Amino acid sequence: MTDTPGDAPKKLPLTSMDIAGEKREQLKKCLAETFPEIMAEDAVDFDQLKRVLGEWVEPGRERFGLDWPGKAACMKTIQAPSIATLKPCREESVDWETTQNVFIEGDNLEALKLLQKAYFGKVKMIYIDPPYNTGNEFIYPDKFSENLDTYLLYSGQKDDAGNLFTTNTDRNGRFHSRWLNMMYPRLYLAKNLLREDGSIWISIDDNELQNLLSICDNIFGQENFISVFVWQKRKTRENRKVFSTNHDYIVCFSKEKNKFESVRNSLPLTDEVRARYKNPDDDPRGAWQSVSLNAQSGHGTKAQFYTIELPSGRRVDPPAGRCWTVTKNRLGALVADNRVWFGSNGDNSPRLKYFLKEEEKGLTPHTLWLSDEVGTTDSAKKNLINLFDGVSVYDTPKPVDLIKRIMHISAVGDGIALDFFAGSAPIAEATYQYNAENGTHARYVAVQLPEKIDIQSEPGQAGFSNISEVAKERIRRAKPVQGECLANDYGFRAFRLDRSNFKVWDDDPRNLDDDLILRRMEQHTDPILPGATAESMLFELLLKAGYPLTEPMERLEIAGKEVFSVGKGTLLICLERELTQDLMTALAEMEPSRVICLDAGFQGNDQLKTNAAQTFKTRARNTESAIEFHTV
Repeated sequence: MTDTPGDAPKKLPLTSMDIAGEKREQLKKCLAETFPEIMAEDAVDFDQLKRVLGEWVEPGRERFGLDWPGKAACMKTIQAPSIATLKPCREESVDWETTQNVFIEGDNLEALKLLQKAYFGKVKMIYIDPPYNTGNEFIYPDKFSENLDTYLLYSGQKDDAGNLFTTNTDRNGRFHSRWLNMMYPRLYLAKNLLREDGSIWISIDDNELQNLLSICDNIFGQENFISVFVWQKRKTRENRKVFSTNHDYIVCFSKEKNKFESVRNSLPLTDEVRARYKNPDDDPRGAWQSVSLNAQSGHGTKAQFYTIELPSGRRVDPPAGRCWTVTKNRLGALVADNRVWFGSNGDNSPRLKYFLKEEEKGLTPHTLWLSDEVGTTDSAKKNLINLFDGVSVYDTPKPVDLIKRIMHISAVGDGIALDFFAGSAPIAEATYQYNAENGTHARYVAVQLPEKIDIQSEPGQAGFSNISEVAKERIRRAKPVQGECLANDYGFRAFRLDRSNFKVWDDDPRNLDDDLILRRMEQHTDPILPGATAESMLFELLLKAGYPLTEPMERLEIAGKEVFSVGKGTLLICLERELTQDLMTALAEMEPSRVICLDAGFQGNDQLKTNAAQTFKTRARNTESAIEFHTV
C-alpha cells in the first residue's frame, strides 16, 4: 500500500520488508552523490556505472561463478514480500508473559521474510541443520512455486490437491538444483538478520558441501569464510558397501570477519590439556609444556639457518629440510629468559616453553571436533529418548554439546541464537544449558516446518502428528537439571505461520474486469478477515511495524478505549471500531514514536481522520519529536 496524500495517515504495509527496495535505496544513496552521472530517472544505470569505472562486460560474456537452473528465480523469490503473519499460540507456550524465547511453526522461508523488519541485524549466532540432500528428505514443492499458499496446502490449512512437498531423489534431473533453489533464498535472508559480529554455522555432509561453500561465498563473501569444521558424528562403523562415514562438516561464515574474530571465544582448558603441563626444572613461573623450535624451511630466511651450541657442548644444525623458527639473536633472548628447554641433561634439540598461566585464556579452537568433546548422533538420540521417557521421537538430532560449543566460540552471551531448521529443537536445550553454565541470558528463535509424522511410527504412536509438535514438547521437557539456576528463562512463546488477519489486495487489476474490481473493492470495505482476534492482529502489526515478538506491551484504557502500549510507549496500537478525537488527542499527549489504528475505526469520517493526522503532526512539531500515524 502507498501513503495517502495530504494530512491523511499513512497506510501501514501489511507485507514483510521489501528487500530489493531497501537495497536499491541504500545503493542510490551511496552512489548518487559520488556518481551523479549514473542516475537515470531516479534509478541506477548499471551499464553507465561500468563505463564510469572503466569496465565493460559484453552481453553473454562468460564469468566465474556458480550457476544452476532456477538461480534467477531465487532472486524473485527473495524479493517477493510475504503477506503472511505469525499467529500467537498462548496455550502451547510456557511463561508467555515473561519469556524472551520464540518458537515458530511454519515454512522457514516465509518466517525469515516476516522476521526481517523486527530482527534485522540483531541475531548473534545462527546454527542450522538443513536437509543434506541424500534423496530421502523433504526438499521443495513439486512445482517450484514456493509461497504462503504452498505452505498452507502442505500443512492442511487449504483444501486443495496442488503443490505438495516431496523428497528429492537423484533420479530427478535437477537433483542439486532443487537443493540450491531451496537453500539460496533462506541463506540470503538469514544474512540480513546477523549482527556485524555474528556468524552462521551450517551442518552438512559430502553430498552438497561444495555447493554450500559456493553459495555462501556468493552471499557472505569469500573474505568472511571462517572454516569448515569436521565433526566425528559416530564412533561405530556403518554397514556401507564402500566406506563407513564417521563424520559430518560444519561450515562457518561470519557477517564481518574482523568483528567476529575480535569477539570470538577460545575453548576452555580441559583437565586432559592441563595434565600435559609439567615443571621438571622448577621454573618459578609454574607448569609448562614445550613445542619444537624448528619448522619447514620453505619460507625460512637466511637468518634462520645457523648452528646452536647446546648446554652439553654439542653443536646442532636444523634437521634436513628444516630451519629454526627464530633468529639467532631471538634465540639468545629466549635462552636468557629460561624459555628454551634443552632436556634434563642439556643435550636435546631446543624446544620453546609455554606456561600454563599464559594459556588460561583458553585454547584456539581447532577444526576437528571429536565425539568425546561434543557428542555423537547416537548420544544425542539417547539423550532425547531419555527426555521422552523411552520413546524415540526423532532419528537424527544434533548433540546439545555440539551446539553449546558453537554458542561458546561465537560468544553469544546475552544475544539471540537462531535455528530455522530446528528439527527437535536442540537449540533450545543448548541455550538453557549455556545460560546456566555461563550466567548469561541468551535467547533463541527456533523455526520448524510441521513435517508430518507417520501415524504408524514410534512418535506417531506416542501421539505426535508432526515434527514441530515434537520440538515444542522437547522444549517443555528441557527443564533445568539439579544445581542449575532456576532464575533463567526456560519458557517460550509459540507462533504459527498463517494468513494475514487483514484483507490484502494481491490481484493484478489488469487481470480483472470492471465488475470484478468493484466486487473486490466492496470486499475490502472492512479490511479485517472474519475470525481475526485482537491478539492475532496485535502481533501482526507488532511484527510488521518492526518490533520483536517478545517486545514488552501493556494494555491501557485511554479516553474510554482499549490501547496497547508497546516498547515502553514508543508504539501505541488501538484496534477499536469507534475512534474519537478525544482519543487521538490523548494518544498524542503520550508522545509515542508511532500510532497505529484501524481505518475502519473512523467509520468513513474523513474529517475525523484528517483531524487526527493533524493532531499528531502538531504535537510532533511542538515537541520536536516525530509521531508517525498509520492505519490498516
